[in-house]
Amino acid sequence: MAARMRRGSGGKAKRKTAPTAAQKMNSARANKLAAFGFTGFLVLMAGAAAIALDIPAKAALQAGEAVGNAGFRVNGYQIVGIKHMDHKLIDAVVVDELHKAAAATGQNDPAQPLVDVAAIRNRLLQFGWVQDARVSRRLPDTLVIDVVERTPSALWQDRERLALIDAHGIVLDRVPVDKMPDLPLVIGPGANRRSSDLKTILAGSPAMQAQLASATWVGGRRWDLAFQSGETVALPEGVDAARDALARFAKADRSSGLLGRGLVRFDLRIPGKMIVRLPRSPGEPIIPESAQQPTVEG
Repeated sequence: MAARMRRGSGGKAKRKTAPTAAQKMNSARANKLAAFGFTGFLVLMAGAAAIALDIPAKAALQAGEAVGNAGFRVNGYQIVGIKHMDHKLIDAVVVDELHKAAAATGQNDPAQPLVDVAAIRNRLLQFGWVQDARVSRRLPDTLVIDVVERTPSALWQDRERLALIDAHGIVLDRVPVDKMPDLPLVIGPGANRRSSDLKTILAGSPAMQAQLASATWVGGRRWDLAFQSGETVALPEGVDAARDALARFAKADRSSGLLGRGLVRFDLRIPGKMIVRLPRSPGEPIIPESAQQPTVEG
């Protein structure tokens, strides 16, 4: 029998054709992609809801507060290891973190688990004096802040600023000129970062180190040493060359007494030679350093 045709409003018949295999495959793929897309949308919405509700953070706060209600609240702290650093700097950091932890739950004293001891340590490490810091909980109600201070090794003068530095050149604290401790003085931009090299240079000549007044880092390349007796010794570039030149100068000083004789400057920059600048008499013309005499063969 012939299939009946349904007429549309326009009176024309439309035949429905069966879908091909390719059309069936495309339809299945589209349905799968739509399902994946909808599932992904649900996951994103669930994640956004969790973030909005802050469920993990709230659970942590509730758990921490439960520990606090059991009697484990911080109502004091102890600082140990401080000899030079100002206690007030540490107090400010610890009190601020305790206030943050207390404010999270609206309590006067924060629960022990809610105090961020890692944050306290990280903030303390920003101070020049602090080489290391350990922050621990002493149950039930105390924090212990154990600070390891750096050891002052020298004074660093850069322009008009004076600061304490350790053996690695790390700035510990500013120092007023009228409160300068009895430490070696290094002068010039970048001199603090070269203080360990200077220590190596002086180590082979302890007699020179004992008489040293200051050391100036010149041109980012080498040292000029100023001694308490008033002379300046210009060292060559390089740690090894400077150490060897100073050792030879120290030997000559022991045998001939170079320091303390009113001489002005000893230039050791030329290998094997020592150029000596003599003091000027009143009215004597200034002679350029390159023409200074005498030159002593090393």
